[in-house]
Amino acid sequence: MKKPLMAYTGKVIKIDLTTKTVSEYPFSDKERELFVGGKIMAAKIIYDNIKQKIDPYSPENMIVITTGPLNAVGAPCSSRFNTSTISPLTGFYTSSNCGGNFGLALKRAGYDAVIIVGKAEEKTYLRITRDGVEFKNADTIWGLKTSDAQAAIPDKGDKFVIGPAGENLVRYACVVSDDRVAGRGGVGAVFGSKNLKGLVAEGHVMPKVYNQRKLKEVCAKWTKKLKTHPATGVQMPALGTVGLVAPMHARNLLATKNYSSGRYEYFEDVSGEELHDNYLVRNEGCTTCPIRCKRVVKVEGKEVKGPELETLGLLGANILNRDMQSVLDWNYYLDEYGMDTISFADTLSFAMECNEKHMWDNGLEFGKIDNITKLIEDTAYRRGIGDEIAEGSKRLSDKYGGKEFAMNAKGMELAAYEPRGAVGHGLGYAVANRGGCHLNGGYLVVLEGLMLTVDPYTTFGKAALCITFQDLMEAASAGGSCLFTTYAVLPAPVLVNPQGGFTRFLNKAFTKVGLVLKFLLRFPTALAFQLPFYMLPHPKAIKAATGMNMTFGKFLRLGERGYNLERLIDINLGLTKDDDSLPARLTDELQNPDNPKSKVPLDKLIKKYYRTRFWDKEGRPTKKLIRRLKIGD
Repeated sequence: MKKPLMAYTGKVIKIDLTTKTVSEYPFSDKERELFVGGKIMAAKIIYDNIKQKIDPYSPENMIVITTGPLNAVGAPCSSRFNTSTISPLTGFYTSSNCGGNFGLALKRAGYDAVIIVGKAEEKTYLRITRDGVEFKNADTIWGLKTSDAQAAIPDKGDKFVIGPAGENLVRYACVVSDDRVAGRGGVGAVFGSKNLKGLVAEGHVMPKVYNQRKLKEVCAKWTKKLKTHPATGVQMPALGTVGLVAPMHARNLLATKNYSSGRYEYFEDVSGEELHDNYLVRNEGCTTCPIRCKRVVKVEGKEVKGPELETLGLLGANILNRDMQSVLDWNYYLDEYGMDTISFADTLSFAMECNEKHMWDNGLEFGKIDNITKLIEDTAYRRGIGDEIAEGSKRLSDKYGGKEFAMNAKGMELAAYEPRGAVGHGLGYAVANRGGCHLNGGYLVVLEGLMLTVDPYTTFGKAALCITFQDLMEAASAGGSCLFTTYAVLPAPVLVNPQGGFTRFLNKAFTKVGLVLKFLLRFPTALAFQLPFYMLPHPKAIKAATGMNMTFGKFLRLGERGYNLERLIDINLGLTKDDDSLPARLTDELQNPDNPKSKVPLDKLIKKYYRTRFWDKEGRPTKKLIRRLKIGD
C-alpha cells in the first residue's frame, strides 16, 4: 500500500448504523492534495455520494466528520474539526466547525475522516479507537443534557454528543465536544434522526510530518505572531469576541430589535467591557490555542463557558434585553440542551415581532425576559410554542407571514451583524453556501467597520473582496486552523493607529483592488510566491507538515475549489439563484431614513459576484471552471 501523505493518517472509514458495519472509504493521496481536509474533504465526499435532493432525516443522509493536516502536529489554534451533512434547517449542504478535543483524539486514533450513514435500530453511541469501531447502547444516556451525557459515558476518550434538542429533532440542534459547539445548520438533529447520541474517540499516536524542523520553526514564529498582534494578542484575550459589541453599535452594525436598527441604546449593559468588568472569572482557550478568547463566567454557582459575540448580540440588543446575567444563563442552557444560539435567538426575535404585529399571539415581547428560560426548555422538548420555535424563522414565516422580517438566508438565521451598515457583508450572507453565515459569507464586515473602515455602502470592489475572503477562510478552515488566526493577517498598524495614514490608505485602496483581485482569482496558481509570513502562515505550515508544494496561489485555489464544491452540492439539492436572497427589510428599507445608501443593493452586488466567481447568470459554476478546479464530473 502506498505510504500516505505526511500529517495524514491515510484512513477514512464509513460506518453504516443500519447494518452495524464498518468499511474503509477510498480517498487517494491525489484527492488529499486537491481537497486537503476539513470541510473541503467533507464536501468532496458528499458531492460524490449525494446527487439529488434528499430528506435530511433519511438514512441516506451522511454525517461526515473530518480532521485536517494541521491537527495534532503542533500548529497553533489547530484543535478544530468539522462536521458536514445535509441540513434539516435549510435542505442544503451545511458544515459546522468545532473546537474541544474530539478532533485531536480522532486524528490520533488514526482517522482523517469518519462517514456515518443509515439509522441505528436502537439508541447508539460509537467508540472509535485505532482498533476499530464499537457500537454501544445509549439507552442510559439518551435524554441527558450535553455535559451530563459526556460525564455519563464510561469509555475513556473525548466525546462529541447531542442533547435533548438533537434527540427531538429541533432543526438547529447542535453537537457538543467538552463545552465547544458544532452549532450551525442542525447537525445535531441529523444525529438524533439516526438514533446516534454521539461518539467517543481515543488515540495517542502523533501523526508523522514531512519536515519536523521546518514545521517547528514555522509554528514558533506563527505563535509569536498571534501573541503579539493587537487583535489576537491583546483584544481577543482581553475581551473575546464580545468586545465587538461596542464598535458594532458605533458603526450601525449591531442587530437591534430584529434587525430593525443597527444601534442599541443600552448596548453598554450587554457589552464585552461589561462582561469583563463584572462577570468574567477568567479567560481560557482550546488545547492548542495561544489566543485564549474563551470567557469563563458563573451560572447557578458553576463556572461555565461564557457567550460569544453572536449570542450576546442576538440575545441582548436584538430582543431589547439589557440584562447581562440572563444572556449568560441562556447561553449555558442552550449549550446544555444542544441548540444553536444564533438560530434560536433570531427565531425568538421574529416571533416577538409577529406578536407585536398581531400576526401570531405567542406571549413573546421585546424586552420581556421572564419567560425565555422556560421557552428554551420547551423548544428542546418541542412543547407548546417551543414546538414551533424549534422549526426556525423560515418555516414560521411560511406559516404566519412576515417573510420580510424573518432574518434568514436560505433558511439559516443571520449572525449578529446588521448588513445595512456593511453591504458587502450583506452580499456574503446572501451567497453563503450554508445560508446566513458571516464566516461562510466571507466576513467582509471586518473591513467595513470592525478593523478597517472601508466605505460600508459602496459596491466597488466588494464582490471580489467577498470572494477572496471566502476562499481564504475556506482554505484555512480545511487545514484545521481556527479562523481567528486570520485576524492576524491585517497589519498591526491598522489596529494600533486606526486614524493613521497607513490605515486611511488601506481603507481607500480596498475599494479599488477589484481588477487586481479578479486577476488573482482567475490565475491564482500562476502566483507561486508566498506572501510575507506575517500575513499568511497557513500555506507554509501545511507545506512543512505534509510535503505538498503549497504556495499562496495554490492555497487560494484550494479555497475556491472547496467553495465551488459546496455550491455544486447545493445545486444538486435544488438551489437556484433565487435562493441567493435576503429579507426585504435589508434590501428595501433604509436603516437610516436620511441615508439613501443604507440598504443592501443586492441585485447589483449579486451580478458582480457571479461574474467575478466565473459563474453563469443563473449562479452556476461553468463546466470550464469545474474542469479548471479539477472537481470531477
